[in-house]
Amino acid sequence: MIRPFTLTGALLLPVTAEPFAGWMAVGADGRIAGLGEGEPAVVLGDRVDVSGCLVAPGFVSAHSHLFTAGMRGMTPDSTLYPWVAAQTDFMAGADEDDVYWATLHGAIDAMRAGVTSAYNFLSAPFVTRYDPGSDSRTLLAHRGRAFTHRQIAAARDAGLRMQNAMRLDPILVDRAESDAAFDAAVAYLDSEVPDDLSLGASVFGAVQWAEHAVQAEVEVSAMDRHGIGNQAHLLETAEALHQQRAKLDWYRDAGALRPGFLAGHFIHPDDAIVDLLADAGAGMVWQPMSNGRLGSGIADIPAYLARGMSVGMGVDDQSCTDLIDPFENMRTGLGMQRAAARDAAVLSARDVLRLHTLGGAEAMGVAGRVGSLDVGKHADFLVVDPARPDTGPVWDATAHYVLACGQQNVAAVYSGGVRVAADGRSLHPLAGDAAAALHERSVRLGTAIGLPAPAIRPADERPRLP
Repeated sequence: MIRPFTLTGALLLPVTAEPFAGWMAVGADGRIAGLGEGEPAVVLGDRVDVSGCLVAPGFVSAHSHLFTAGMRGMTPDSTLYPWVAAQTDFMAGADEDDVYWATLHGAIDAMRAGVTSAYNFLSAPFVTRYDPGSDSRTLLAHRGRAFTHRQIAAARDAGLRMQNAMRLDPILVDRAESDAAFDAAVAYLDSEVPDDLSLGASVFGAVQWAEHAVQAEVEVSAMDRHGIGNQAHLLETAEALHQQRAKLDWYRDAGALRPGFLAGHFIHPDDAIVDLLADAGAGMVWQPMSNGRLGSGIADIPAYLARGMSVGMGVDDQSCTDLIDPFENMRTGLGMQRAAARDAAVLSARDVLRLHTLGGAEAMGVAGRVGSLDVGKHADFLVVDPARPDTGPVWDATAHYVLACGQQNVAAVYSGGVRVAADGRSLHPLAGDAAAALHERSVRLGTAIGLPAPAIRPADERPRLP
């Protein structure tokens, strides 16, 4: 339980309604207890004056890989498959403690940046190197179930609301053990993560990396057993595109294409594939910064929206987005779409704000809990000050928030009514420990595969400026 409070003087961007000047009350349960225009008739708990500030829902990243926090700037000029190969080599030597601290750091970093809910693809306990030329894999490492469980625990310890996506592999790992390990991870999630923090489980769709259609069958079996969804990296890159399109048939034949199935990236479909997913009620998740960094292409978001698909946005991860910044992600996506269409009206600031908040929550099936400022939802929100640094007059609140504001304007991030970051700094008690552990463990993993020593030492090892 928390001490109730009421924000006053805010310019609220609820997402489900037009912006308005008013107040928002947060109850002892960490949920939004009320909001409205003007001054509140009754102040619930403490009054917190945020005059001059914009208040908007916490960002939802519907596609993240939080364990990659120690791999920023690696393979900077690579496309998808060479980038994945480098990431694979790096993670082959990681143990359960390494992945715990990397995930904890990644989750704390995401919350500091304003992401309060995330769909997270967990690093699989088995590490395989994929060769798109031969469409085959080599098993490099296979860790125990604790490798998965520790990542679930890390997000919990960070306080990040998360939907955990776990991967199955009935081809390189015994099918019975693959199923049992997945079921054990779901049981661990149910027993060890508080309901307020858990956004459920999901299948980490891996057909793109598989050699046989049994992969899709096993994933559908897990979806049915647990009543959960599936997000697959689908048609992300133009490399080996014929293989990716052919493997989509495995999902269709296995019955995976349904509401709750999400196509991550979904950059290179043809019209028939778009119709196939849209007619099945499937959605997609868009990662513009990652798509640009890896040279993957530009997803046709207006076409998917017009076809009735649910669309969310994700910041992807620190090794292919590098900087977790949902403001930059929105602007990058908006610029990509307008440039590709040569039409500045093809997607609006309101559209991308919705996609990175409520749209992501809808895609993940958790819109009743997060994604907008509405009574009964978790009090996850950002307080953004457009005057620090000054960004000029605010003519249009939503447009100003999306186009003119950024990380430098975020005065505070709240999760469940608790302030978790202020002025760009995490308030998590383990933030310093996570940073130290990430540096130490990442250097060890990188050195093992021949990476040079880091160019800059950690901050606590450097002399202070006079």
